[in-house]
Amino acid sequence: MMQPMQRRSHPVTLTVAALLALGIPSMASSQQSTSDAVPGLLALVDPFVGTDGGGFKGGNTVPGAGVPFGFVSLSPDTTLGDSNGYDTQGYIIGFSHTHVSGTGGQSKFGNFRVTPTVGPVGVGNLAFERSDEVASPGHYAVTIGNTAAERVRVELTATRLTGFSRFVFPRNADGNVILDVTAAIPFQSRGQRATAAYAEFVDERTMSGWASFEGGVTPTPYKLYFYARLDRTPRVSGVYDTAMGSRTVTPGGRFISGGDQRDVLKNHLGAAPFLNRIGLYATFDTSADPVVQMKLAVSYVSVDQARASLDRESPGWDFAAARSAAEALWTDVLDNITVEGGSDLQRRLFYTGLYRAHTMPHDLTGESPHWHTDEPHYDQFFCLWDTFRTVHPLLTLIQPERQRDMVRALIDIYRHEGWLPDGRLAGYSDLQQGGTNADIVIADAIVKGMTGFDRELAYEAIRKNGMVESPRPQSFGRVLGDYLSLGYVSLSEQRSASRTVEYAYNDFAIAQVARALGRTEDAEMFLDRSRNWRNLWDPSVDCLRPRYATGEWQESFLCERRYYDRSMHPWDVPFYEGSARQYSTFVPHDVTGLIDLLGGPADFTTWLDDFFDGIDSPGRGHYYHGNEPDILASYLYIHAGRPDRTAERVRFLLQREYRLESTGLPGNDDAGTMSAWYVWGAIGLYPNAGQPFYYIGSPLFPRSTLDLGDGRTFTVEAPQTSDVNLYVVGARLNGRPVDRAWLTHAEVAAGGVLTLDMAATPGNWATRPTDPTAATLGSPRRAESRP
Repeated sequence: MMQPMQRRSHPVTLTVAALLALGIPSMASSQQSTSDAVPGLLALVDPFVGTDGGGFKGGNTVPGAGVPFGFVSLSPDTTLGDSNGYDTQGYIIGFSHTHVSGTGGQSKFGNFRVTPTVGPVGVGNLAFERSDEVASPGHYAVTIGNTAAERVRVELTATRLTGFSRFVFPRNADGNVILDVTAAIPFQSRGQRATAAYAEFVDERTMSGWASFEGGVTPTPYKLYFYARLDRTPRVSGVYDTAMGSRTVTPGGRFISGGDQRDVLKNHLGAAPFLNRIGLYATFDTSADPVVQMKLAVSYVSVDQARASLDRESPGWDFAAARSAAEALWTDVLDNITVEGGSDLQRRLFYTGLYRAHTMPHDLTGESPHWHTDEPHYDQFFCLWDTFRTVHPLLTLIQPERQRDMVRALIDIYRHEGWLPDGRLAGYSDLQQGGTNADIVIADAIVKGMTGFDRELAYEAIRKNGMVESPRPQSFGRVLGDYLSLGYVSLSEQRSASRTVEYAYNDFAIAQVARALGRTEDAEMFLDRSRNWRNLWDPSVDCLRPRYATGEWQESFLCERRYYDRSMHPWDVPFYEGSARQYSTFVPHDVTGLIDLLGGPADFTTWLDDFFDGIDSPGRGHYYHGNEPDILASYLYIHAGRPDRTAERVRFLLQREYRLESTGLPGNDDAGTMSAWYVWGAIGLYPNAGQPFYYIGSPLFPRSTLDLGDGRTFTVEAPQTSDVNLYVVGARLNGRPVDRAWLTHAEVAAGGVLTLDMAATPGNWATRPTDPTAATLGSPRRAESRP
């Protein structure tokens, strides 16, 4: 059996990136007309951090060019790429225009792949060595080619809906630009497959077409259109198709159709070869001018709309100007938080994390494939189960208009489809991992005072999640039969225990929105239901325990058994992607109830300590930072009056789990979720999503300033902070002493300065047990568990 290749860090890439950050050109930069000097904060971002994946380390991110929340992510695909299409060790096969960032499971996108080659047109085996690979926000460059005579320098930049490629070919050799219309992330053929495609030359320099796909992480079909232009007339152009054991290149061909990849067995059964991949190519004489440029726009709606986007977003051929425009958008994003002090490593990890937190969902306003709408339209909410925890609360503070538009987009999906999504890709809702977490995103907006969207319709949507059985709970909504009759989801259903815990918090979110809208009876009902997690608490083992519909406990039970294991289908497990111990920490609304069940603050602290002490065994169900169910846990000590323990755990995780390497993220970045965790931890605050307060942690930087808009800023000052001085021993908000390890959203959103006194040993600050949930919203009332 072939052994898998060992994943390694990417020291060559990091070295080149560091040189570029200092304005020192790489060896290949003499071929480029644009400067490689990266301005300002952009120089601190390393897009290669976390690009490797497929295991416990690495984030499955992509290094290519895009703009904040842009749909086009023009990035390399490689022969050993994971679901992101990319890795640092494999050969490059081309540069596709669509990607998702940090997701796991099967792959998605990788559409309209462009590959430059030298010499005779070859389309059957595109795989090239790489060198001088560099990236910064809005820009990517690399040299590809298997021999010195065929090396091509590639530069990429992008707008929201268009990709701009610049190729520098060797002189005096034919240079080819090959467009694979049926391309998708390879992922060992476990991803998508094209079902049909069409492509044509509109004129000598213009191409258009479409392709439809099915499969991948959400298998529902989708269709994408493109419109592309070349900046010069090719010497010859044509079409091609290639299949296993056959290939046809047709010079002068003007259009091609086919590309159905679903029947992979035809060749083996002796039938006529099917069209595996189809596309267009153009060949250029490079003797006088080695540079060829190409722009390509994508659309879910039509070729005409793709053409309109290309004309609007990318009208000229000045690559340097296009790159500068993308960089300006990223600078605006990074300028929202200014940090001072700290180490160079900490600043680089911080701004790289802030960059990653602005990649998804994708802004597809004007590109709804299923209905016309004047509302903002966002897609690739992959997945709210991840991003509600860190990404959306961050946007609420530093990008409130953007977050408002995302909430409006969620409501518009409900308006037209009748259900809110949790996981959504390519215009379809699918992959409901646990709860209905749009409930939390909407509640987070409302309890923090956000306006500018239809609150009544929003409440109708989240109330439906809590009251109406879903016809397709794998895709949206909930399974409610057991939950409403028994007070928990029984082992008769998939993911029964983790669903119970998540439904309970979803109900708490609905209760808060009901309360804000004056719906008192609903608020009480959902608040009562939010205690349902307690019905799975087994005091004999001090953790959640699945139950049968009869009320009996699951037998042969281990709190530390972490699913996925390979004993059953991953959707059939009682705890989704976690253990009972990990999910026992996910009671964001009822930490006081958890403390009571464990015997009080001291016993709770011991219980959490035992949980964290097992961190070095991720497969055994103790704390694991590489996935979402327990990433709030380190801040729960604050409820027991132990902010010192929070400081110790958070500092340990910031140092251990994040590195400036291609494997430098603790697990799948999940659309910026893990990156945003670092951002929050480094500035010394952390959200309890869906509730209007922030925990005070242990800031890495002596000064962090958040731009809240409208001339307001909020600054966290910790002048004495260091690797040794990690404990907060005193706090003042605008000069007023604060003896609690949390702030309300109103206190932060009003702007001001939080000053923290730091020391090498804990003091008496904030040592009284506290319940910020009760103080800001009202916590669930105590009740006996049901049998």
